[in-house]
Amino acid sequence: MKTIRIIILFCTLLISVACSDNIKEKYQTARDNTIHIKNKVIPFDTGDVLIGSVARLYVADNYLIIADYKSLMEQIHIFGLNDYKHLVSTAYKGLGPEEITGLGHIVYDDISRNFYVSDHGKQKIFSYNIDSLIENVGYCFKEKVALKNKQFPAEYFYINDSLCIARVIEPTGNSGFNESLGKWNMLSGAIKTLDYRHPEVKKRRITFTVSPEESVYIECYLYHDLMTICKLNGASCLNIYGPNWDNTHSNKTVHFGKVIVCKDKIIASYSGGRNFSNEELPDKLIVFKLNGDYIKTLDIGYRINDFCYDSNNNKLIFIFNDIIQFGFLNLQGLVN
Repeated sequence: MKTIRIIILFCTLLISVACSDNIKEKYQTARDNTIHIKNKVIPFDTGDVLIGSVARLYVADNYLIIADYKSLMEQIHIFGLNDYKHLVSTAYKGLGPEEITGLGHIVYDDISRNFYVSDHGKQKIFSYNIDSLIENVGYCFKEKVALKNKQFPAEYFYINDSLCIARVIEPTGNSGFNESLGKWNMLSGAIKTLDYRHPEVKKRRITFTVSPEESVYIECYLYHDLMTICKLNGASCLNIYGPNWDNTHSNKTVHFGKVIVCKDKIIASYSGGRNFSNEELPDKLIVFKLNGDYIKTLDIGYRINDFCYDSNNNKLIFIFNDIIQFGFLNLQGLVN
């Protein structure tokens, strides 16, 4: 299945058409089909493994990877995806040759069964074989590639070593930076920026995902009620404006959080609350069709730090900043 997706993506990426020639727009004045589902979220815990408040979730085949960005010891923990039982921890924090200095993004390659870990302290990406890690107590990662200092991927959607779609960071000074989406060749380091940029958004802060089956990428904006769906070959772009859209250049209000593709739906977390307050984290999921049409809003009732999709069990797995830390939601009957 993944081989077929890669072939489709390569075929579409060979074509280059200016996206600006075919830009469509949808305005959604209301998203009021809200379902309150707090009672459907099932909490679980991580046993003796304590996870900090800044953590991210990743699915790797039958495993759940939890990255703990505040840990002073092991920063990566592997759990069974079906029972959430702890299996192994790795990635000690430090400057040593077998340690991770500045833990970044993680992706999984289901062909090699390796997961790749960005280290922004050492400016490298390291490779872990998930089977060897679980079976061998003394397992040590290998270096995959070195990252550039001036332009590098903060997060990326892995297709293969020579084709990733990445959120690219380019520092502009001591603290500022620009960000864009681009096609990134992991092996050569080459980055080709994707064409479309919304003309009214001067300072882009985005989350994104990719649908290989539909050959599209989806951008959601942190500080604008805006979602953009673009063909990977640049042939067309669709802007979906929400009820709270405006072109004000401000970060006072947080709109979208993480976005994923779940089978034939887009699911994006949404806040609408004030930045730098207890309202900034999303507590809702907005469900769209792949053409951007609004379907429903799922009011989770907890503030969401991160979530991921478990396609094996058709569940969303959450880490919250709330009275519970971890939970999952069975999507059967809710989305599909």
